[in-house]
Amino acid sequence: MKALVLFSGGLDSTTCLALAVSRYGAENVLALSVYYGQKHDKEIKASEKIAAFYGVKHMTLDLAEIFEGSDCTLLKGAQGEIPKKSYAKQLDTSGGKPVSTYVPFRNGLFLASAASIALSNGCSVIFYGAHSDDAAGNAYPDCSESFNKAMNDAVFIGSGEQLKIEAPFVSLTKADVVRKGMELSVPFELTWSCYEGGDTPCGICGTCRDRIAAFKANGLTDPLMKGR
Repeated sequence: MKALVLFSGGLDSTTCLALAVSRYGAENVLALSVYYGQKHDKEIKASEKIAAFYGVKHMTLDLAEIFEGSDCTLLKGAQGEIPKKSYAKQLDTSGGKPVSTYVPFRNGLFLASAASIALSNGCSVIFYGAHSDDAAGNAYPDCSESFNKAMNDAVFIGSGEQLKIEAPFVSLTKADVVRKGMELSVPFELTWSCYEGGDTPCGICGTCRDRIAAFKANGLTDPLMKGR
């Protein structure tokens, strides 16, 4: 059995990759990283290092043109700055919409693209690292359990029942993901989650805040924040 992992180089997708490798072996895992017009390439560079660490085949895909015109603050050319507060506080002023760092239907597009690549490469399962904290309050609706079920049903039917989607953390918190990563000896020091592209994580964007809190909930310090 072969698996494709949607792989950003962040904490969640790296833990997903480690899980897939532990189940199927590195020779049966394909990591797919997608460039979508983000303001920096830190995650892509991290994904290259981590794929090499695990010895898995690594593919990249450029889908940036699809998001041209989006007002997502993660993307090049978008108006507005990346928010420097928690997702909960961002949602308080979002008017019921997802947070400004939500990339329009990103996971739907990525999973659909991954399905074609997976089938072409003999894979029977796609892994991705959605978790419940991102779906909370509709911050990232394409990380929810209901979204995952709908996409899995569509891919399974559309592939002639050859391919399924697995989101192993979709009902778990980010703290749970960190705990699972520690069990799998994930090299968290190689990952990158920050929305900014500096030399070190900013520590105050939504994803940095969640990551720091997830390590703290496990009695740990984020290895990228040590000494700060």
